Amino acid sequence: MEYISARETADKWGISQRRVAVLCSENRIENATMVGNMWIIPADAEKPADARSTRYFQGNSVKVKPFLKWAGGKGQLLAEIEKCYPFEGGKISKYAEPFVGGGAVLFDILSKYDLEEVYISDINAELINTYRIIRDDVDELVTMLRVCQNEFVPMDTEYRRGYYMAKRELFNDLKVNGNESVNIEKAALMIFLNKTCFNGLYRVNKKGLFNVPMGSYKNPMICDEDNLRAVSEKLQRVKIVCGDYKKSADFIDENTFVYFDPPYRPITDTSSFTAYTENLFNDEKQIELAGFVDDMHRKGAKIVISNSDPKNSNTEDDFFDNIYSSHKIKRVEATRMINCNSEARGRIKELLISNF
Repeated sequence: MEYISARETADKWGISQRRVAVLCSENRIENATMVGNMWIIPADAEKPADARSTRYFQGNSVKVKPFLKWAGGKGQLLAEIEKCYPFEGGKISKYAEPFVGGGAVLFDILSKYDLEEVYISDINAELINTYRIIRDDVDELVTMLRVCQNEFVPMDTEYRRGYYMAKRELFNDLKVNGNESVNIEKAALMIFLNKTCFNGLYRVNKKGLFNVPMGSYKNPMICDEDNLRAVSEKLQRVKIVCGDYKKSADFIDENTFVYFDPPYRPITDTSSFTAYTENLFNDEKQIELAGFVDDMHRKGAKIVISNSDPKNSNTEDDFFDNIYSSHKIKRVEATRMINCNSEARGRIKELLISNF
């Protein structure tokens, strides 16, 4: 019989190595064997079905929050999005978020519900690497972040700026030239830069290099150890994928709630902030996503999509009303936070689109 390691099994099944070890210790993987202090698993072993049913925690679970600031984060819309959660009754036992970003909705759901399967993905490779490192290597990550916090916080502004630029240059170098051996360091740098850069933005230039300047924070929380460890626990059974939203098609079925939060369509000609990755999400891609949503609707999934409301600037712009004409469209209030001009920040309408 051919055997593979727990790490190889984890990669194959899309779960953490720690979760594989738990399944082995619970005798849920047939013929799994402990060799020394490591588990080996038959190469043809099938992933055990999750035996637990969907259940609402009712406040008994540890609450987790996003570990990054994120442009377009949904913290302020959670109360509206939560009204759409379809988990009551137990039929919907899976959750998918193919544009996970900062994960505000993901962590709200993980804090409240015990689901059978959860899938997240994003095209931003550094973001997904950070999710995976928090899940699989949180101890080493916390150690690195503690060092950054202890070095950076006591500095004056001039020294902070030099330290920040050195870390930004190192992050870009590892992003371009690094391999898997530097993934933990890249994740630590990602979090450090996010907590200390201007407005917590993640923006890259045409070469894919992170180019956000340092922000002005008196005492930034670079290493939020308690939350990172809580997030790590919540991510143990989450399948984390780097790639296009279309990869979620094999996961999504009639038992799945899907939340799509794509890069927003700009509401003015000068507000095009979609450079979270080197790839821009234009109108053609918005239309393509709407077609994918229709495909998942036909599978029987429960779906919610969020986006900007073009009617904020042009009452005649029916772009989303047209491409999602077969679904329900609700306009909700939000606060525009990403603008270099503070006077241009304020209340606007956003869209919540659902198929139920």
